[in-house]
Amino acid sequence: MTRKYFGTDGIRGRVGEMPITPDFVMRLGFAAGKVLASADLHLSQGERPAVLIGKDTRISGYMLESALQAGLSAAGVDSLLTGPMPTPAVAYLTRALRLQAGIVISASHNPFEDNGIKFFSSDGNKLPDATEELIEAGIDQPLTPKPSAQLGKASRVRDADGRYIEFCKSTFPSELDLRGLRVVVDCAHGATYHIAPHVLHELGAEVVSVGNEPDGLNINDKCGATQPAMLRAAVRQHRADLGIALDGDGDRLVMLDHEGRIYDGDELLYVIARHRQASGTLKGGVVGTVMTNLALENALNGMGVEFARAAVGDRYVLEQLIAKRWQLGGEGSGHIVCLDKHTTGDGIVSALQVLHALRRNAQTLAQAAAGLTLYPQVLVNVRVERKFDCHANPAVAKAVSSAESKLGSHGRVLLRPSGTEPVIRVMVEGEPRHQVEELANDIADCVRKAAA
Repeated sequence: MTRKYFGTDGIRGRVGEMPITPDFVMRLGFAAGKVLASADLHLSQGERPAVLIGKDTRISGYMLESALQAGLSAAGVDSLLTGPMPTPAVAYLTRALRLQAGIVISASHNPFEDNGIKFFSSDGNKLPDATEELIEAGIDQPLTPKPSAQLGKASRVRDADGRYIEFCKSTFPSELDLRGLRVVVDCAHGATYHIAPHVLHELGAEVVSVGNEPDGLNINDKCGATQPAMLRAAVRQHRADLGIALDGDGDRLVMLDHEGRIYDGDELLYVIARHRQASGTLKGGVVGTVMTNLALENALNGMGVEFARAAVGDRYVLEQLIAKRWQLGGEGSGHIVCLDKHTTGDGIVSALQVLHALRRNAQTLAQAAAGLTLYPQVLVNVRVERKFDCHANPAVAKAVSSAESKLGSHGRVLLRPSGTEPVIRVMVEGEPRHQVEELANDIADCVRKAAA
């Protein structure tokens, strides 16, 4: 089935434009509710299916939460509302509360004008493709509510933040703590603003919080994992040992050392994998994506650790991990999955895994990452019409072939459409950097002309 609405990470778009409108989201809730209500859920007589609804701090979340709740209620499904809550927290709480599904209203690292809807199954994993297809099939069907006596109810989960804080702390060894460590945490004015600082503080760290004053409009605005300049300044100002930057919904992570040097997802994945291999706790190999820096693959192979690449998107990393029965994977963007700790990527939990390695080995972040020098990698986003096929264009193909010839065996070229935005991502990797930048810009210009 060709997907009409669902992308690689749920349904996302500009608020007020299809599909992120109140009418559509209500119909989405109704369609999802009908799918849930028709599933074999082993419910008691008269018991209704129930889902958890969390959101980030975007002002549009109020509107979309109400629309989603209305659709679910019309389908006879109860809603449990958490208010602002990180995406991975919704995955955890859905499983912990034994609910039928979890829904997150968020556009992750995108600006506040965007929003989206993504689903988790009862076990805290992304919904299977087949279930998403069933929901899609029902969105455009008539919305006929259940009889009044069968409508769903809504209630608040009052202790959601406390439950999740305790869960995050449980993923850090009980015999270790963070005493003596000064950490700046940037919450991107997003869903972790009332979670991450408490987790770190309760583990013993001296915490300086920035990006923790959401107003509905400032999420990801010049802050967070995608724009760590504010964090760098704060780390230097407070003479901190480390900086931790999360994105708007809390599933993405980058870290900084005391000098303000940024460590991306590939480097943090290396730190975790290196520690686990040395301690004998690495189960199987490591999964990256087609965007993972070639240097990480080479470094892991040099350690005797198997490496596999998945398509871009944490759901595809998860698929490979499950298929291979491995536990560790991630993306350079900062999505890191530790399946022995959580069912999905979690920025806070991932940060704690890095901190575990540093504390256990009495190392700085720079020392723990030594042995990995990333190849220069340039990524250029080119805005196009959603249906534009860059791979079918002869001029683009020629530009790519020319670049690959110049890079030889010491570089890569990758063009791929984004799963969340109407852009083509042009990635060139290799050495020297000036050549990589020139080739990336040349290919991007070619894509722009071809798409015009």
